[in-house]
Amino acid sequence: MSATNHLNAFLTALDADAALIHRPENIRYLSGYAGEGCLFISRDARAVVTDFRYIEAAGREAPGWPVERTDTERKQADVARELCQRAGVRTLRVETDFLTHDAYLALEKALAGIALEPMGGVPEKLRQIKDGEEIACIREASRIASQAFIDILPRLHAGMTEIDAKIELEFQMLRLGSEGPAFDTIAAAGVNGSLPHAVPSGHVIAEGELLTLDFGATYRGYRSDITRTVAFGKVSPELRAIYDAVQTAQALALDFIGPGRRCCDVDKVARDYLDARYPGAFGQSLGHGVGLYIHEQPRVNFNDATVLEPGHVVTVEPGVYIPGVGGCRIEDTVIMTSGGVVNAMHAPKHLIEL
Repeated sequence: MSATNHLNAFLTALDADAALIHRPENIRYLSGYAGEGCLFISRDARAVVTDFRYIEAAGREAPGWPVERTDTERKQADVARELCQRAGVRTLRVETDFLTHDAYLALEKALAGIALEPMGGVPEKLRQIKDGEEIACIREASRIASQAFIDILPRLHAGMTEIDAKIELEFQMLRLGSEGPAFDTIAAAGVNGSLPHAVPSGHVIAEGELLTLDFGATYRGYRSDITRTVAFGKVSPELRAIYDAVQTAQALALDFIGPGRRCCDVDKVARDYLDARYPGAFGQSLGHGVGLYIHEQPRVNFNDATVLEPGHVVTVEPGVYIPGVGGCRIEDTVIMTSGGVVNAMHAPKHLIEL
């Protein structure tokens, strides 16, 4: 991965003597290291701070980074103090939006005399624009997820549970090369489809129900995000109309989205269409950024005026959710390029009747 380029960009954007990085996605982005601990970064020094379990892994994953070992006597805050003293640090950026209160107090106590300042989302801002290597990983994670959906279709049937469907999907993604689910897989059938973030249950899927599957694969740390809704047998005209409306709303948004478009304007295209037909039934954002974490910036919603540009990777996922009836969501991960938009997903989107 291009961690060296990411680190250089971070140092350019950092307006402090040094920084401590604790958020796992930012640790991996800046160093390549995927284990536990934190990073110390200054203009002239850097280190991975971790315990015995990850010493060897840190050496493999972040070559060129010195590794400082913690233990019961030499805690992380103590190591941070030593590193700051060596580097002559007076101001230190920390991830106040991630650290627990107790962890922050431990740092504050150990680093008396050093000004602790919020990170201000510097790594997250840099992570918005993906480079070629990152996009290649997201595309592979998307390929795995798309193919897994296609592969399990013959194994989906009435009488299975939501949990059964989840297991089939996650197992197939692993067989195709995923490191693990990109997030907690959603499998919501029948009336559970009205829950945007439903937890798969023992609900037995019946003929005439829709099943919404929201899932993603992980490849070299990078995520994909896709949702498909399928029918078990023939569904009612009401459910068919919901599906058709969501599919049309997504098609309108995909036709509109691209470099130069504002996120809020993309959201409006799909929202206006659905609100005219199902008022109040589309209450979530149209999409979000995807990368090392499943929900990154920018947010494709009504109040994010971010202008999309090449390197942005976002989801487009309209849905309709009606309590007591059910729901539908259709989602793709799309990539902004200098030539327009690339849809990373190849799984079919017509209403599949199993």
